Formats: sequence, C-alpha cells, structure tokens
Amino acid sequence: MSSIRQFQVTFDCAEPARLAAFWCEVLGYVTPPVPEGFATWEEYHRTLPPEEEVYFPCSDPAGAGPRLLFQRVPEGKVAKNRVHIDVRAGAGLVGEERLATLEAECARLVALGGVHVRTMPADDEDESCITMQDPEGNEFCLD
Repeated sequence: MSSIRQFQVTFDCAEPARLAAFWCEVLGYVTPPVPEGFATWEEYHRTLPPEEEVYFPCSDPAGAGPRLLFQRVPEGKVAKNRVHIDVRAGAGLVGEERLATLEAECARLVALGGVHVRTMPADDEDESCITMQDPEGNEFCLD
C-alpha cells in the first residue's frame, strides 16, 4: 500500500498568475522566477497560444505546506466550493484577541483583492471565524 506524504492543491481559475500572487501573500508562499526575457509572468503568458494550458505554481519556501497550482480554465466558477482552505490566522487565540487578529488579517486580505463574506462571532461552542473569497470567488475561512 502506498504512503503518499506530499500533495498539491489545484485551483481552476481565469487568471493563474494573479490568483497565485494573492495566495502567495495570504500564505507567505513564493512563485518561481519569471522566465528569462520576460518582465512578468503575465507578459510570458500573453505569448502563449490561447489553446495552450496556462498554469502557475506557488510553494511554501520552508517546504512544510502543500504546493498550490493555479490552472486556467475557460469556464467561470458557478457553485460553492466543495473543498476550501482554512487559513489558521487565529490558531491558539480565544475571545476578543482572536476576533481582533482575524479582523486585522481580513482587512489585509481585502486590500489584496479578497472579499469579506461574513464574520461568525464566538458562541458557546465555537470560536470566531471569518468567511472570505479570493479574487476569483473561491471561498476560504480565516480561523
């Protein structure tokens, strides 16, 4: 029986380089260097024929987290994600300290192009969390 220890999370999207840049900022990930002769990845991607698959990876510089891959697809997002990423911005924090930390991270991500969907305040069972969307509408949580 195989024992797989590494995996990649792949996002279908319209603009792979833009979405990868957003998630690099969210997670502290890095992108590969721009191909020689090009100033940006967008410039490089514009040189490819429309039918060629465009994808863009980013990875954890420490090698601990999974690689993310963003691939261009022709269709847009039409339904709620069946899988989403939880960004653990408030891990170990509780109460007002946790909520303030999550709200500060939410504000940072909104400035990068993320969208605040709703804040779920703590109750008798669960701590606070914030539901967001990335620039292409993929849901994720700050928790």
